[in-house]
Amino acid sequence: MIDLSTNYMGLTLKNPVIVGSSGLTRTLDNLIKVEDKGAGAVVLKSLFEEQIKFEIRKVFSYDDVQSAYTEADDYIRNYSRAQTIDEYLRLIQDAKSKISIPVIPSINCVTSDEWPAFAKEIEKAGADALELNVFVLPADIDTPGQEYEKLYFEIIETVKKQVKIPIALKISYHFSGLAELVKKLSWSGIQGMVLFNRFYNPDVDIDKFTIKPGNLYSTPEEISTSLRWIAILADRVQTDLCASTGVHDGYGVVKQLLAGAKAVQVCSALYKHGFDHISFIVKQLSLWMEKNNFEKIEDFRGRLSYKKSDNPVVFHRVQFMKHFAGIE
Repeated sequence: MIDLSTNYMGLTLKNPVIVGSSGLTRTLDNLIKVEDKGAGAVVLKSLFEEQIKFEIRKVFSYDDVQSAYTEADDYIRNYSRAQTIDEYLRLIQDAKSKISIPVIPSINCVTSDEWPAFAKEIEKAGADALELNVFVLPADIDTPGQEYEKLYFEIIETVKKQVKIPIALKISYHFSGLAELVKKLSWSGIQGMVLFNRFYNPDVDIDKFTIKPGNLYSTPEEISTSLRWIAILADRVQTDLCASTGVHDGYGVVKQLLAGAKAVQVCSALYKHGFDHISFIVKQLSLWMEKNNFEKIEDFRGRLSYKKSDNPVVFHRVQFMKHFAGIE
């Protein structure tokens, strides 16, 4: 009997396939479908700091006169913030009453001073864990890289003061010393790290002379970046690792587990193929394990990681040698 269960952040998942945060995970109906199709856990659509601020501005636009009065100003700001949070908390509560897989809310944050108190309400609503999606593009040429990195530790520290549920940190790979940073972040007391978040990328319309969105969805080829870093860091840092971006089928899940991931997030593939694709991914994983005589995931997890590899140098190579590339 094949056992697909895995432990991620202290949570027992029936399988390592987690549906990542997106518009697909913002309604109760979809969350029920996610469980029905076999997902091991679900991350809710992120609550954004910007979303809170937008709601405040939207209320003001209905009656600009009110903004001239301090008491009205304070009331509207508090009301708008509460309305946004209340809707999110209600989704958590409803999900916990209707589905049995772990429900992991997500906060997309860029500061440590506005939203941490929300985390306590999220915990009270019944969340099994909390995912902090943090990315600030280090684009200011006058700001040292250490200042950007400091923000991540500040966010973790403030949230940890609010909740006792497991915390996962979802980050990008835009750091000069990624391996060392992940090691230090793993010492901060978080239970999981998600590698990596996929953010908005710009493209150029050469006919209209405008900036436009790049590819909204990932491709299977994008798995290589997270695969490399999962393999390098697995079992060498003090937190569980979850792989994200570029996983489009069960074989992608297998690759990440072989590299050392505890769980894997999927998103773009579900936009392209629908929720039935969850069942397809889980089935592929199960058949592969059966074919290779593995009864449980821990029988092979991390087998090809840097720590266990016979040739770990392959994870460090970033340039093609002539004979390897097959060119003169």
